[in-house]
Amino acid sequence: MIDQVDLHLKAGEGGAGVVSFRREKFVPRGGPDGGDGGRGGSIYLVASEDASTLSTYRYKHHYRAGRGGNGSGKNQHGRKGDDVELVVPVGTLVQTVGDDGALAVIDDLTTPGQRILVARGGRGGWGNQHFKGPTNQAPKVAQSGQLGEEVHLRLDLKLIADIGVIGRPNAGKSSFVTAVTAARPRVADYAFTTLEPILGVVERGYESFVVAEIPGLIEGAAGGAGLGHEFLRHAERSRAFLHLIDGGRPDPLLDYTQVNAELTAYDPDLSARPQLVAINKIDMPEVLARKDELQAAFAAHGVELRFISAAGGGGVDSLLDELMAIVKQAPTEEVEERGVPVLRPRPAGRRFRVQRSDGAFSVHGASVEALAGMMDVRHDETREEFMRQLQRMGVAAALEKAGVQPGDAVRIGSVQLAWKL
Repeated sequence: MIDQVDLHLKAGEGGAGVVSFRREKFVPRGGPDGGDGGRGGSIYLVASEDASTLSTYRYKHHYRAGRGGNGSGKNQHGRKGDDVELVVPVGTLVQTVGDDGALAVIDDLTTPGQRILVARGGRGGWGNQHFKGPTNQAPKVAQSGQLGEEVHLRLDLKLIADIGVIGRPNAGKSSFVTAVTAARPRVADYAFTTLEPILGVVERGYESFVVAEIPGLIEGAAGGAGLGHEFLRHAERSRAFLHLIDGGRPDPLLDYTQVNAELTAYDPDLSARPQLVAINKIDMPEVLARKDELQAAFAAHGVELRFISAAGGGGVDSLLDELMAIVKQAPTEEVEERGVPVLRPRPAGRRFRVQRSDGAFSVHGASVEALAGMMDVRHDETREEFMRQLQRMGVAAALEKAGVQPGDAVRIGSVQLAWKL
């Protein structure tokens, strides 16, 4: 099962504005009519119940949205770049990966149809019609398109189930899921037959609930032994647990305590979830002969046992009725991702800050840096327009307050220029 992938996403660049002038017979001074560039395409994630794993992204990790079209004369604007929608399973946690490997949560997709923006397309550049003014009736200035956002994401799928079926390897979990649902996990008489979680739906009359088989947990799983972390992560979103124990094992009580110890070590909140404990393989004579002994041993630890045969079906119906009752009582909000902050991408603001270091000045802010990246300051007229824009935004006043002098180096985003007003 593919339940964790890294994606590199690049939103589309905005189209360039154009320098154009109206040229028609009998209209000698038509003025500027350069159209704007189109906005670049954005990238979205959409949660869907039709997807069950992240296998779609197993081999392809890079996605790019469409570039915005360039503007043209006669005030014709460029087309918008094509958006990209990536479908992921419900239960996908979305995190950004920083340059240092640090993870930051963007959102937790727990609802079918939930759609989030993860990489915003760049704004289209203005055509020269926007730069016409009383002192410049024929501007030869246009903007380049803004670059689209580029992000490195980690998608982490954690199955959402009502009941998580836990227990040591070969305890009969797969046989139980096969018996009570339409799921068909691989079953064999050796440990670690199941190498990925299995989801199934249990139907009881007009009602139903979802079970997830959490593959075999062993001692040290919380520390990563075996495939511990890969398995335990799927237990986090189970509303309650069915703990299956192989009645033919030498010490079933020890198996019970070890598995619960691993749950607690991984996440102490898991130990507070409702848990039914069932001894499996009661159809075997040697297990049936130990029934009273096992009941007494577990009762001494305050644990009430159920006895079932997953393969033969004995005791399964009454167990399912108990699980259904637990599902009805367990509030959903308790098992949804606890304390996960929802940090959606913020729209570009107009705030900025000025820093001074070793006689040079730098201006930081989303809007002013975007403007700098869209103005080709190598051309005199464009550079003059850029300086006028900085005055309107209050950047020039802030730099002067910080002590900038003519000739001082000023860096704004990728642009560096000698200050002159």
